[in-house]
Amino acid sequence: MELQEFEEEIVDLINLKQEGGYWDFKREWHSNLPDLLHDIIFMANNLENRDAYIIIGVDEANDYIAVDVSKNLHRKNTQKIVDFLRNKKFAGGIRPTVYVQSICLQDQIIDVIVVKNDYNTPFYLTESYQGVYANNIYIRMMDSNTPKTASADRTHIEYLWRKHFRLDASPIDRVLYYLTLREDWLSVHLESSSMEYYKYYPEYTIEHISACENRDGYEYYLFNQVDRTPHWYDITIRYHQTIIASLGGIALDGGRYFTSTPRTASISYNRNPMNWDICYKYFIKSSLEYVVHCYYYEDDGDEARHSHNQFLKCILVFESKQEKEQFECYVLSHKEQLENLASKADLPCFPDLDGYNMEAFKQEYANACALKDMLDIYRNKK
Repeated sequence: MELQEFEEEIVDLINLKQEGGYWDFKREWHSNLPDLLHDIIFMANNLENRDAYIIIGVDEANDYIAVDVSKNLHRKNTQKIVDFLRNKKFAGGIRPTVYVQSICLQDQIIDVIVVKNDYNTPFYLTESYQGVYANNIYIRMMDSNTPKTASADRTHIEYLWRKHFRLDASPIDRVLYYLTLREDWLSVHLESSSMEYYKYYPEYTIEHISACENRDGYEYYLFNQVDRTPHWYDITIRYHQTIIASLGGIALDGGRYFTSTPRTASISYNRNPMNWDICYKYFIKSSLEYVVHCYYYEDDGDEARHSHNQFLKCILVFESKQEKEQFECYVLSHKEQLENLASKADLPCFPDLDGYNMEAFKQEYANACALKDMLDIYRNKK
């Protein structure tokens, strides 16, 4: 979500002048850390199945006006909250994902603790923390929270576990989860393709079959492999007989390593979408392409590992769509840095191929390596 959209959503919630199932108002930052922990847990366990907001700097008793929190003694940034949660004993060692976003409202600075939606519900402690009890499952329902001394009722706990196992999710969301459980997939040997099914729900299958013969083009990421010959595939994911997803695949280094193909993005310094200055390949971690990419990788400690590592040398992997968008803005404002890094890129051997502009492949590869370096720089600056 863009910052402007986020701000508009928070303003809309404040204008409702009431709390709800995924948002809560505080006039100032918590002076009591157990209260902060309790609030984060029940927001992580909200029943709306979405991101939740603890909006700090709103005076409910005074017509919901904004109250500046910039000088609040108990104010925390993202890192401080992450550090605070890190040493709490959560079940399974999995903690809610949170960050702090500040916005200016009515010339006042207010903070929003964003508690990300997560399938790892229910969140609860296995060791009590100053009145926040172990094994109590706290939820947010409408504008009410489970008290620290109590636990949610069975119906709501069951809902959170159903969410955890994706039992109420769509087929595509369920298969995205099942594909992360690689050991639970079984193979079916077919003459013309390779198919696997999820053993607990065998109606979910994934299959890859060699693409048509006239699909034999090259991509820049092929040239750092020992065997550069392209071997393209079609990957099909089915629920029963219904195709719920299809994507491309490629066998690299003569078949030593198989992966889904990354997406293509472009950056234009002249803001002309028809005139791309830079094209690069990427994955976003939550995307189907990336999940399938991880699914097919089996680290053999030898040839597959080498081919996999070479592939990722020139493929960008983003944490989220938002990170990709923000990084591209960073690249647009650091053109000289990109050009400098690209000029120093360590290029593999590019053979002469009839009908191909090999200089363009070299430039794409150099740009991809430069962008990888810039992504590390960008992350370290945040």
